[in-house]
Amino acid sequence: MKRRSFLICALAGGVSILTSIPALSQESVSITDDRGVAVEIPGTPERIASISYFAVDVALALGIKPVATTYMVADRHPDFLLGLTTEMKQLGQRAKPNLELLSEAHPDLIVAMRRYTEGNAAQLEGIAPYVAYNMELLDKSYEDVAELATILGKPERGAELNDAFKAHVAQVTEKAPKDEQPRFVMMWGGEVPFAFHTENTTASIVSAIGGNNIAGPMQTDGKFGMELSLETMLEKDPEVIFVYDYGPDRPHESNPIWSQLSAVKNGRVHYVGDQWVEANGPIGREIVLREAAHYLYPDVFPEVDVKAEAAKIIPTELQM
Repeated sequence: MKRRSFLICALAGGVSILTSIPALSQESVSITDDRGVAVEIPGTPERIASISYFAVDVALALGIKPVATTYMVADRHPDFLLGLTTEMKQLGQRAKPNLELLSEAHPDLIVAMRRYTEGNAAQLEGIAPYVAYNMELLDKSYEDVAELATILGKPERGAELNDAFKAHVAQVTEKAPKDEQPRFVMMWGGEVPFAFHTENTTASIVSAIGGNNIAGPMQTDGKFGMELSLETMLEKDPEVIFVYDYGPDRPHESNPIWSQLSAVKNGRVHYVGDQWVEANGPIGREIVLREAAHYLYPDVFPEVDVKAEAAKIIPTELQM
């Protein structure tokens, strides 16, 4: 049985985990995805198509290069994936995947964001086994990473990635100043920003290391975010603002209230990369953790070289 060595650095200068992970062969795997649909995946998939970056993230961490992916912005190949998406067939924007291009990629597994693909389930299932995940909450990230690693024949590696990340969160939390709980907001920009509740993956990571999310926990309606007017934001006055950035359009900055916010006055507004939008994979969430630690506590945690950190997780043979 072929074996490959993988290195994960849980903390720069800290704990390292070096293991040999076998690539398993299997007859089939049966799972129930986030639609509540039972999916049978025959054999071990080798040609993975990803609608969102989640499956790209997981597969690269497992030492597998997908054949196709959607993108967030055309011709923008994320640093947290080392730009390796340039070598994959481009299926269009994640909210509008091109099914004809998907079919041309001849995948044997499609892993997709549920809310963008559930309406086309029958067409997707006609191309290849189709698994849909919500990709919204940190708690679910551990389950999804473990499940997809099992589907791809590498359950031990999936467990290792989950354990290493949990250990790193604990290390950062221990090192973070105990007398600081910086108020923050995680948002899409716009005339009325959309802010994320604490259970959402990135907000959950920032909260876990001591941040105080002004958007608070999820409400009884189960939605992972809400519109948060700048007037309300001023009342809660976040000290750190994370903005999911799609491009140059930033209408929130034109509102006079924006300049009154403490985070704006103090230069603590961060327009963050694609890993913050899709952080449920092992590479994305690790980079977010490192960046969040620096942004909350810049005197304690160093600035992050995204590509250098990603290169510690993605096997060297895929980077060549």
